[in-house]
Amino acid sequence: MNWESEGYLLSKNKFRENASIINVFTNLHGKVSGIVYGGNSRKIKNFLQIGNKIHLVNTSKNPNKIGYFKTEIIEPISAKYFNDRKRTTAIISITTLLNTLLPESQKNKAIYQSLGNLFSKLDLDQWIILYIFWELNLIKELGYDTELEKYQKHQNVEGKFISVKIDNTSYDIPYFLIKREIPLEISNELIKRSLEFTKKVLIEKFYNQNNLKFPISRNLLEKYFT
Repeated sequence: MNWESEGYLLSKNKFRENASIINVFTNLHGKVSGIVYGGNSRKIKNFLQIGNKIHLVNTSKNPNKIGYFKTEIIEPISAKYFNDRKRTTAIISITTLLNTLLPESQKNKAIYQSLGNLFSKLDLDQWIILYIFWELNLIKELGYDTELEKYQKHQNVEGKFISVKIDNTSYDIPYFLIKREIPLEISNELIKRSLEFTKKVLIEKFYNQNNLKFPISRNLLEKYFT
């Protein structure tokens, strides 16, 4: 089975002396794995960085076995933030979440588009709020709806919190999560409480149910806002 696609690099691991096995989230084939010969060479490993957008040519004689990728760089996303620990951690968190939660070889156009949209806005001052909205969208696209919109009837008091109940569990969350609007004042407390909420939902609805370990990078991202 041969095909071409673009995608974002989710993970890479050394395979033999001069090859790598990579996981990529593609626009046409969802999450797929493949072997990159020469993946540890200086030329290729320089752009095989987590989060980068790459072009892939897949070659596989048997659809039930791992194929081989030829790769070219489209957009070096990760290199833009090598000196920014928060954004770098966010990129690793994003790719690890997708790598552990996305099913193999199942196309998801909505998640793919939301990922590209988030990466295009990481330069904005409000990027962490957009990241939080992205996690909420990811939760919904993976099949669980928090139904926060039903609390929109409550009066919006900027910077305050509201109690919501999801599956008989109560959460105190920032109200801006209900309105899906960037708050006028962004504090570490608002960010941390928002990340705590989305983390709890991800763990309870996806990670615990599938006996998966929650990403260390995601916990580290949250600690930056304590």
